[in-house]
Amino acid sequence: MDHVAHRSLSTSLPNILTYGRMAAVPVLAGVLFFGTGEVARWLAFAIFVAACLTDWLDGYLARIWEQQSNLGRMLDPIADKLLVGATLLMLVYTGTIGGWAIWAALIILSREILVSGLREFLAELNVKIHVTQLAKWKTAVQFVALAMLLVGPAAEGILPGTTTAGVLLLWIAALLTLLTGYDYLKAGIRHAIDR
Repeated sequence: MDHVAHRSLSTSLPNILTYGRMAAVPVLAGVLFFGTGEVARWLAFAIFVAACLTDWLDGYLARIWEQQSNLGRMLDPIADKLLVGATLLMLVYTGTIGGWAIWAALIILSREILVSGLREFLAELNVKIHVTQLAKWKTAVQFVALAMLLVGPAAEGILPGTTTAGVLLLWIAALLTLLTGYDYLKAGIRHAIDR
């Protein structure tokens, strides 16, 4: 019976949405790598926004349907980091993120790697670090910034300044990333010293 319950949770809709977000990463990268012009940008934007919506929806459904699982808790942040990391790399590759803004992208990527390592280390100590409200805001700002940067070159004719606004939001996300990264690092060091 327990085996059946685990199987049903691994194929629950919330986890399927998370799998979908992970599957969207190479599709998004391929569209930006092989595609050209405004159509590719709008398609990349649509894929990214759909993936971001699954981030909210999978957690919401898991809570209201009581289908939260260890698998979902493990895969959800991995899917987020893959989506954000791949999108940042592709935006640098396409030249949408350039100059000083590359530093904002580097801050965000570095924090994601740091927090992943901290989570793994603390899991060995049986310590859980819960996601803070500020970290949730950081993720939201990152998603909006990246969406604007993905569509920016194609949307400039409709909404001038889209790319500039995306870069500004990327810097705000980088600042929030530093703050939340510091919080996680401080908690990690405290638990490591206590042990």
